Amino acid sequence: MSAPTRPADGAASAVRGAWLVFAVGAAAYVVTVANRTSLAAAGLEAQERYAIGAGTLSSFAVLQFLVYALLQVPVGVLIDRWGPRRLVVLGGATMGAGQLLLALSTETWQAVLARVLVGAGDAATFTSVIRIVTNWFPPHRVPVMTQLVGLFGQLGQVFSVLPLVALLHGAGWTPAYAGLAAFSVLAAVLSVLVLRDVPPGAPDPRSRRGARQVAGDLRDALRHPGTRLGLWTHWATPFAGNAFAVLWGYPFLVSGQGLSTGAAGALLTLYTVVAAGTGPLMGTLVARHPLRRSWIVLTVVAGQAVAWAAVLAWPGRSPLALLVLLVVVLGTGVPGSMIGFDYARTSNPAHRLGGATGMTNVMGFASTVVVVLAVGVVLDLQGAGSPGAYSLGAFKLAFAVQFPLWALGVVGIVVSRRRTRELLAREGVVVPRMREAVRRDAAARRARGGGARPGRDDALT
Repeated sequence: MSAPTRPADGAASAVRGAWLVFAVGAAAYVVTVANRTSLAAAGLEAQERYAIGAGTLSSFAVLQFLVYALLQVPVGVLIDRWGPRRLVVLGGATMGAGQLLLALSTETWQAVLARVLVGAGDAATFTSVIRIVTNWFPPHRVPVMTQLVGLFGQLGQVFSVLPLVALLHGAGWTPAYAGLAAFSVLAAVLSVLVLRDVPPGAPDPRSRRGARQVAGDLRDALRHPGTRLGLWTHWATPFAGNAFAVLWGYPFLVSGQGLSTGAAGALLTLYTVVAAGTGPLMGTLVARHPLRRSWIVLTVVAGQAVAWAAVLAWPGRSPLALLVLLVVVLGTGVPGSMIGFDYARTSNPAHRLGGATGMTNVMGFASTVVVVLAVGVVLDLQGAGSPGAYSLGAFKLAFAVQFPLWALGVVGIVVSRRRTRELLAREGVVVPRMREAVRRDAAARRARGGGARPGRDDALT
């Protein structure tokens, strides 16, 4: 006769199940990021393969991100209705089809269609994985787990910079992108086998709300100032790093700054390492200090703007140390953008969380589309739209288009933060001024002997 299952055994099994689901979801996102950034270090090869200029090359990434952005709200609604697992599977299959088409393409229109398919599959994956994590882990762990998803996702960036480039220069274009297609299909198969929307025994979170109710949910989410704070957070933080890592960083470093291809690849890898390393740190800070999240966001934005200003103002080519600093600061952008999803999560009930998360995700990719397209257009307008015509001066003028977007984002963050704090005050939560918060936190630490963590009331967030 078998012994009955002890409660501790059941709890341990649930924890193992959550981590297994997390591992497969994170792996699906690794493959997604590899697909998303697979043109990052292949821009020069793509221009030669399709005989295109910088403006057309940027349109590849622009269309991919535009499709991603336009599908975010529909994907969020479908997550609420179908469940996130189905969207992860659909996303992997769609990206696989797109990469296979790219591998076999010889015409520009085929490459454009391929990137559209990649953008559509990408759109279905990240938000779905975040929703699965939210469903499987307790609320106090969600900020850190969200950042861990982003951390593992950065491995996809490493893949698109190192092994993919090696395959491009060795086996060639077709085997390299066919290999990515195979990995995408494998991620879809693993998702079918392992992923589940919720833990065993948990209620089904899928919504059966009608179109009018869904529209009302989206409207209510957008009206909440906390959601808008998340939107502007995701607008201002990721576009500089995205544009640099996905398309324009490699040509800028090689053709503009005169670095070797190896040195440029090393800097893009450093970008990925920093993005991965700072993610858990930001997740921990957000979990401990939820009332000061906006200060983390504003620090990230200020760091990026100052670093780019220094590079653009430097006479001639920048020293390597300054380029390293730029890459390190840009690496904080994507982890910083994850804070936007935490605002969406804490500002909306479960039945409208998918739509709120989708709207938040739109903003970062909308700003990325603007920057990627604008850099290519400004290069073309200067007659520097092909690899042979790239120049440092042309790149510097092109990258200056980022500053108005940062300014708009900061204004949106500050205004939304003030309205969010007014709403919190009406609910009885008063956010102390920074100086008072620092004083209270120091006093609380002294009272506890300096070793305990600060609580919600004395948080420096």
